[in-house]
Amino acid sequence: MSSDSLTRPPADGWLLLVYRVPSEPSNNRVSVWRELKRMGVLYLQQCVCIVPAFPSCLAGIDALVKKIESIGGSYDLFRVRELGSDEEARLLDGFRQLSTKEYDELIEECQTKFMKEIEFERFRENFTYEEAEEIREDLEKIRRWYDRVVERDWFDAGKREEVAAELQRCERMLEEFEEEVYRRAGQDQTVQR
Repeated sequence: MSSDSLTRPPADGWLLLVYRVPSEPSNNRVSVWRELKRMGVLYLQQCVCIVPAFPSCLAGIDALVKKIESIGGSYDLFRVRELGSDEEARLLDGFRQLSTKEYDELIEECQTKFMKEIEFERFRENFTYEEAEEIREDLEKIRRWYDRVVERDWFDAGKREEVAAELQRCERMLEEFEEEVYRRAGQDQTVQR
């Protein structure tokens, strides 16, 4: 859905899930909550959430309700075809707020962790292949996170380009660090001859 974000409610309506999961063991409740959050649902209250009735969301909900039943829980799933315009506007705004929050977290991850890590390794003069590889893996994790956020930014929160630019900045910083690692590794090999 990434490049085809909607600015209006989905044509197929919404899926409203009301679920109950046994309180013990607590890891079951957390697992269900985590999967729903990963799917991109908007919680209306505890154990009541809504998501657009897109095929991918329907497939995710179908799999999750099977899990809910397998751990001794129960659920009610409603397909809501129409809502009042004020309610739909609130839902769209709620989904955009969720996406905006995630985009902001990505920017924070880039600026406060990723870039600071490179600065710290430069300060330590830790120009090793292993460190460069570890930092590269961190950037790939951030990119995968970004892809998941874009995938569920169904109603265009308007921050994709800002985060994409931040990721490009991270890539440039990492490339400069890798070039320094390569340069210093070459010097080490020359000295050892």
